[in-house]
Order: sequence, then structure tokens, then C-alpha cells
Amino acid sequence: MRLMLLVIAGVVGFDQASKIAIEAALQPGQAFPILGDWFRFLLVYNPGAAFSLGSESSTWLFTTFQLVFLVGVLLASPRIDDRFQAIALAMVAGGAGGNLVDRLFREPGFWFGHVVDFISVGDFAIFNVADSFITVGVVLFLAAVFTEEHRARKAVTDTPQNSIEQPARPAKEVDDEH
Repeated sequence: MRLMLLVIAGVVGFDQASKIAIEAALQPGQAFPILGDWFRFLLVYNPGAAFSLGSESSTWLFTTFQLVFLVGVLLASPRIDDRFQAIALAMVAGGAGGNLVDRLFREPGFWFGHVVDFISVGDFAIFNVADSFITVGVVLFLAAVFTEEHRARKAVTDTPQNSIEQPARPAKEVDDEH
């Protein structure tokens, strides 16, 4: 649980620091090209969901979902045994937490705040650090679940009752002459 709390806090902190820095450097709608128009920083305030999807009328729903998910992960964290799954879920929860801070404390007001988005890649939607952690965390969590299932299946097929037992071989004797 401690590891998950550290990851969540780290992601929220990194996300909020990146948003503070970009707001200090750019005005809304202003672009800062990194690799031309293909990769740039472009400050926008997003009332919708991740990757600028959704609309202002559903802001309260996104806020509620993020809060419920974050609390759910925190409550479930003591029961998560797999370290890889724990880190992945903490990344998703941290991303949700980073955007939740925006929804709670940014304009136009509590529970309806707009999320700061600023990473623009080609014609893809504009997103932020929190969205990136959510996406990577989901992919890592799915990989951890599939890996765990594979290990569990392999453990079942490798048990002695499911395979022909081989007699134990005697240990090699060490040649004293060498």
C-alpha cells in the first residue's frame, strides 16, 4: 500500500508541476513547437474527458468517476499482492488524481473545473501528463493481469500430479583429482 501511495502522490505532483510550468510559459491557445506542428506544447483548458473528448455538460460526471476510481483503488490497495499490478493501478489512480485536482480547484469552479491539457502530437487530441500515466498504467495493468494468468496456468500444468514424475538423480560427485 505504501508503494501505491508513493506512486499516486508522485504522479499527481508531477502532473500538477507540469501544468503550473506550462501555464507560466504559455497563454491559452498559444503553441510552442518542439518538432514543428507534429509535436508541440499547446495550452488549452479541457472541460471534457481525457484527450479532449467529451463536453462541458459532462464535466461533473468525469469528476465523480475520477473520485470514485481513486477512492476505490485506495480501498483495494491493501489486497493487491502483485507489485506490477499495484504500480500500474497506482499510475492510473495518480493520473485520475492529477486531473481531479484540476476539476476541483480550477475555473469555472469546484467540481466543474477544466483540466489543463498541453501535449499536442500531430492531429491527435491534446492531453497532459495525467492522461499519459492513465494510458500507460492501463496497458501495464492489462499486461500484469495476462502475465499473472499465464503464470497461474503454467503452475497448474507444471504440478507433479499433472506430469510424469522423474526419479531424483544423484548429485554429481566432485572429481578429487582436479
